[in-house]
Amino acid sequence: MFIDRAKIRVVAGDGGNGCLAFRREKFVPKGGPSGGDGGKGGDVYIECSERVNTLLHFQYQRIFKGQRGRHGEGDRRHGKDGTDVTILVPPGTQVFREPEHQLIHDFARLGERLKIAAGGRGGRGNARFATSTNQAPRHVEAGEAGEEAELSLSLKLIADVGLIGFPNVGKSTLISRISSARPKIADYPFTTLMPHLGVVQLEDFRSFVVADIPGLIEGAHAGHGLGDQFLKHVERTRVLVHMIDVSDGVRNPVSDYKAIVRELALFDSGLLNRKQLIVASKLDALADPRRLSRLKAMCTRRKLPFVGVSAVTGQGITELIGTLDRMLR
Repeated sequence: MFIDRAKIRVVAGDGGNGCLAFRREKFVPKGGPSGGDGGKGGDVYIECSERVNTLLHFQYQRIFKGQRGRHGEGDRRHGKDGTDVTILVPPGTQVFREPEHQLIHDFARLGERLKIAAGGRGGRGNARFATSTNQAPRHVEAGEAGEEAELSLSLKLIADVGLIGFPNVGKSTLISRISSARPKIADYPFTTLMPHLGVVQLEDFRSFVVADIPGLIEGAHAGHGLGDQFLKHVERTRVLVHMIDVSDGVRNPVSDYKAIVRELALFDSGLLNRKQLIVASKLDALADPRRLSRLKAMCTRRKLPFVGVSAVTGQGITELIGTLDRMLR
């Protein structure tokens, strides 16, 4: 199951209380204060890790608590610090503080680590308050409370190439042809209900990552269809591949391209600055060559790179991979 949103609560550990104690030992007839300090509460960290790839594990645990610090003891023994807690998130996770929905951090690199809630400071024991005029203090401090926060997490896949287009245009078939990804493929719209990642292997041990984004429809920016639930995943890509079905005699390939571009602009106008590649799919089922020629003519006018492919027969696949490699390099 692909989960890309979650809400969690983090609670750092409270500090331990200071101890009120007086020592009684041989050769020290009047004794003295010996209460130790409390331990510090455990912190809560968030770390970017390759061990997780979705936010699914937050469906089973939503509250994360740092351990409380131990209380101080007599004979100036300080309490043990509480154990820290580390929350693992996949690369591409954004952390927001609620209810303001303020962005705290965007985890883009493996190994990034952020303290999200600090543990409370331990209280001081009465040994800390001894002075020349107050040699038997009976004052101690309680441990401070740890920080708490309500957080929302949002995952945006990190991929080099994003496949976008209307439902059932051949995106899943293409990614299964050029990589080892195996998404569900069927002859009906909205077969793909979650993004899929595939790694395309090149020569010289090079590779790039392709994301198969579920099909978009008009109004996707406003939540229609699968809406912006998955449209946000194209924000991380470097190249947008517009998959356009030229075999469908009902739809207009040029109008389909313009409709998807309009949805991207309404969602985030900055997406139009990304490199774009137009891919005419399902050439093996092309019945009217004029549909392909009109799409090519539009790409020529707009100076957009164009490739025609058939994921079923393999036509144009090598050219497509080479074009993407050059665009990424």
